[in-house]
Amino acid sequence: MTNCLNFIKYMIKIVLTGPESSGKTTLAKQLAEHFQANYVSEFARQYLNGIERDYEKEDLIEIAKGQVKSESILGPRSTNLLFCDTDLITIKIWSDYKYKETAPWVLQQIDRRYYDLYLLCVPDIPWKEDSQRENPDDRDELFELYKNTLLEYNKNFVEIKGSFEERLKTAIGEVKQYLKK
Repeated sequence: MTNCLNFIKYMIKIVLTGPESSGKTTLAKQLAEHFQANYVSEFARQYLNGIERDYEKEDLIEIAKGQVKSESILGPRSTNLLFCDTDLITIKIWSDYKYKETAPWVLQQIDRRYYDLYLLCVPDIPWKEDSQRENPDDRDELFELYKNTLLEYNKNFVEIKGSFEERLKTAIGEVKQYLKK
């Protein structure tokens, strides 16, 4: 139990968040490599690749549980820094946007889980087609939902924008600045 408590107490967790096709995964991998840290991939991709149908509202709770489990598995294997390619706030935003409600379990977990810093990716890079992406025309609207939700939950976040090179440089600087605190 001590190892679990140490993980919870000392692990610095940084979430990459934002609308579809805003560079989150690319940036999460680059940051993990730069800082020699682990990153938790977006469980939704793995889950959706495993079902042979369109997803439904009930699938979002399974995706949320899978995301939490993935983070719980990788976290203790990390040094003191973990990059998360999304968190449950994304499930909340997507649930509310698409289905007009969020499962109570997801809301409870959002309140219970702590992340040190959010890197909110602005959708100012070209849309990249992907069979799991749904909203090429609503990225700016979704970005505002992400920003407002992070503000609502009083999360520590910074916006990441520009070219892929600019994003990486800004993100590295923001992480280093946070680590100095």
